[in-house]
Amino acid sequence: MRSRFWLFEILVVICGLAAVAAGQSSPAGKWRTVDDATGKPKSVVRIWEENGKFFGKIEEILNGDPDNPQHICKHCTGDLKDKPEVGLRILWDLKKDGDEWSGGRILDPHNGKIYRCSVMLQDSGKKLRVRGYIGVSLLGRTQYWERME
Repeated sequence: MRSRFWLFEILVVICGLAAVAAGQSSPAGKWRTVDDATGKPKSVVRIWEENGKFFGKIEEILNGDPDNPQHICKHCTGDLKDKPEVGLRILWDLKKDGDEWSGGRILDPHNGKIYRCSVMLQDSGKKLRVRGYIGVSLLGRTQYWERME
C-alpha cells in the first residue's frame, strides 16, 4: 500500500514540474521592464496570447519620468496621443518563429516611435530578450525584462 502512495507522490511532483516548465515556455505573463541605460526597473508589462499572436500592455509604472508625472504618452501620435501609459498596448502581433516570437511591433512610449520587434526567452524563461529595430534587427536596441512570479 505504501509503495502505491509513493508512486502517486512522484507523479504529482512530475506533473507539477511539467506545469511550471510549460508556463515558462511562452512569453505570456507579467514582466518587469528594465531600462537598458540605467538598469532601473521602469514598468510592469502583461503579455498575453490571443489567436496565436502575443500582445502586451503596461500595467504599472515603477520609476516614472519626473518630467511626465501624469504618465501620458505625450510623444505618441494618432489615437495614442496623450493616452495614459498604464493600460497602453505596447506590443502586438508577435508570432512564434523557432525559438523566438517575431513579426510584431513595439511602441516606445517615451518617444512615441513604433519599431519592429522580436522577443526570446532566456535563463529558463526568467528573462525576456526584447529587441526593437528599424528594418533589420542589426539596427536596433535590446532590453532584458525579468519575469515576475
